[in-house]
Amino acid sequence: MKAVRILYRLSQFWRTLFPKTDSASLAEAQHQLTPVQRRLFGQLQPSEQKHALSIWRKLRDLGEDQPDLLVAALLHDVGKLHYPLHLWERVLVVLVRAVMPAQAVRWGSLPSNDWKRLPAWRKAFILAEQHAQWGAELAHNAGVSPLTEYLIREHHHPQEQDINEAKSSLLHKLWLADNGS
Repeated sequence: MKAVRILYRLSQFWRTLFPKTDSASLAEAQHQLTPVQRRLFGQLQPSEQKHALSIWRKLRDLGEDQPDLLVAALLHDVGKLHYPLHLWERVLVVLVRAVMPAQAVRWGSLPSNDWKRLPAWRKAFILAEQHAQWGAELAHNAGVSPLTEYLIREHHHPQEQDINEAKSSLLHKLWLADNGS
């Protein structure tokens, strides 16, 4: 891992340990969301809310005002509601992804049986791999636009080749903001 990436992960770890949301940013950001979407956002763990607000703020600070992008920033990790992670599970996933990325992907694939009966360590990898798809479904049910749904579903795949260049550009911006760049 590059030094910048290590520093980003350390700061992410610290923010997870001590999540404190900026109430002014929270109030401003929630105006982007419908009441149903606000309830969905409100179900996120405090550290996930802080992360989403951080992504939203980064985009706003860069002058972004595209509504679908900003809603996607706030809701991009709602798929994690399927299985809230403990800190040790988050650390495990980050470490394995850094050292054995192919193994992390294998452990993250959905088994044919009920994944919720698997050991906690395995559920963490499944969540890491599947949360974008699950989040897109939850966001769809909360009434987001098709573009916002797309951005949430693909937020880990910035190289997504889409015919619409503007759509791909928004996806890349979300990915950059989410990955500490």
